[in-house]
Amino acid sequence: MLDSTHPLAKLLRRDRRYPFEAYIFVFEALRYAHEKLGMGTKQPSVGTDHLSDEPGEDQHLTGQELCEAIRHYAMDQFGLMAQSVLNHWGIYSTSDFGEIVFNLIDIGQMRKTEHDCREDFECVYDFEEGLRRSYRIKPPRRSEEHR
Repeated sequence: MLDSTHPLAKLLRRDRRYPFEAYIFVFEALRYAHEKLGMGTKQPSVGTDHLSDEPGEDQHLTGQELCEAIRHYAMDQFGLMAQSVLNHWGIYSTSDFGEIVFNLIDIGQMRKTEHDCREDFECVYDFEEGLRRSYRIKPPRRSEEHR
């Protein structure tokens, strides 16, 4: 349960466009970008989520890179239902990711560089093309077929 005094709880009361799950999904997609996709450039103390309080260098993603990581993570997690899940959360375009990210920046849960702006998230890809038509079902590897 989210503490009612947490900045995210306050944000959710103030801006009701996106549910809690959408914000958590963006944090998870950022982690996925770093850990699974190897995305991000080292930046001194700017750029990524504020959840890790470790000092030093952070890995920064541009808005376009984060949108692409979110696309991969959504397809990995939800398959052909990715667009439906995101739409259920009020996310209909990559601009919505920018709104979520900048809401998180405003409450100190994410950081940005001086070059980052909301416009970086506009029209990065079309959801129908990026989440449905580009999805490919991967056949199991030979070793998995005999399980």
